[in-house]
Amino acid sequence: MIQELQLRVIPEIAYEELRLLGYVSTQLHIDANSITKVQIVKRSIDARQRNVMINLSVKVYINERPETDSLITPVKYQNVAGKKHVIVVGAGPAGLFAALRLIELGLCPIILERGKDVDSRRRDMARIARENIVDPDSNYCFGEGGAGAYSDGKLYTRSKKRGSVEKILTVFHQHGASQDILIDAHPHIGTDKLPTVIKAMRNTIIECGGEVHFSTRVTELLIANGESIGVKCANNEIYHGPVILATGHSARDIYYMLEDKKVKIEPKGIAIGVRLEHPQHLIDCIQYHSKNGRGKYLPAAEYSMLTRVDGRAVYSFCMCPGGFIIPAASAPGQMVVNGMSPSNRGTKWANSGMVVEVLPEDLPKYEKYGNLKMLKFQEDIELKFYESGDGTQNAPAQRMIDFVEGYESKDLPSTSYAPGIHCARIDILLPKHISTRLQKGFKEFGRKSKGFLTNEAILIGDETRTSAPIRIPRDKYALMHIEIRGLFPCGEGAGYAGGIVSAAIDGERCADAVFNYLITT
Repeated sequence: MIQELQLRVIPEIAYEELRLLGYVSTQLHIDANSITKVQIVKRSIDARQRNVMINLSVKVYINERPETDSLITPVKYQNVAGKKHVIVVGAGPAGLFAALRLIELGLCPIILERGKDVDSRRRDMARIARENIVDPDSNYCFGEGGAGAYSDGKLYTRSKKRGSVEKILTVFHQHGASQDILIDAHPHIGTDKLPTVIKAMRNTIIECGGEVHFSTRVTELLIANGESIGVKCANNEIYHGPVILATGHSARDIYYMLEDKKVKIEPKGIAIGVRLEHPQHLIDCIQYHSKNGRGKYLPAAEYSMLTRVDGRAVYSFCMCPGGFIIPAASAPGQMVVNGMSPSNRGTKWANSGMVVEVLPEDLPKYEKYGNLKMLKFQEDIELKFYESGDGTQNAPAQRMIDFVEGYESKDLPSTSYAPGIHCARIDILLPKHISTRLQKGFKEFGRKSKGFLTNEAILIGDETRTSAPIRIPRDKYALMHIEIRGLFPCGEGAGYAGGIVSAAIDGERCADAVFNYLITT
């Protein structure tokens, strides 16, 4: 017999298998020896009150054993060698999931990735911190797995109406991610584990007859009679077929190429700010309402902050408990930071992006750049932050209260940011309409969450790559570019996703759209 229960328990019970078994037997008024397995199906933390509780959905197997320990039915992939080719530009989550879905549909994906494989790019990222060398084709933004491969692997999304989140999590688990991602309310693979999962996905694509080409940067979209017929690469190779364009939010050369070829693009709202880093223990104390922090059972605490200041949103973004701040420039002469966490979320720091919404109408001085105005705005901020330093990836930093009050910090605490930090007036480096809103937002967050506004926390700048500064417009239903047949703008780089899961969902949707396009043409 199988019984399903909804439980609300203390952490000690939720995370201790034997204690959970005993609790369940008491709830069902049965002998614990008759319970063969308590399978956790869903798990979430409720830290709204002083006593932190864990909500569990469980299946209780009584006098019988489950047929399998797995919570999923694996996706089946077919051999597509010799089938119709579809060009997928980019091997981030949108591109990888588009390719896997194409295989399900009987089409052969040809992935073209400007960067290197997930192992090789690791060495290039290490050179950014150690030697201040940024390879414009292999960095935290470009390479197999995309920007998400080495910036956390958080799988939480609100984009549940666009497609099946469960399907995306299933594919990740099928390729090696922990079953916890199917259970936790805020699933997370971890920067240390995600590369292995990505390699397994690549192997599936290749074993099924698809192709994956690294160090293959697309330089031109081939268009004939209003139809995308393929792409040309920097090595002069040409690949023919309909194109899923999944290049990510930092492929600025692609935006320039599209603008030069008169392919319709449009400026899109973005968010600009900083990385804010606290001691993780402080965040644990605040979020779990305990001076002792999280204790033995609870995970490193997260937070989410949101307010509106002078008509624009100010909010936390990509919160990384127990994580690191990383140098995320995608070309020389840029200063950009991002955040990540390993799977155990075990460092002594917590960081998140703290950003301000910026809309195209907020930048009248950039009107001369037309469709590229938001991109140019990003570039100018990144250059200004870079030039404020010593020509390396050593980043400007300021203590949190000093930023709010407008003082240069006299000293700085230790940080997770490996290239190092130096004292700077971030309140001046940021455009005034951004820094002023951040200052007001921080005061509001400090009132809502006692202890959050503190000089134990530091701002490290700048955070500019929260989303693409361009949208490549497409038909709402066909998901095809509104003017060019056979071109399917996809994922974050096209302005239709934000994060790993939403990008993956969009990749699957675009694969479905290509299939429909091919059977009707």
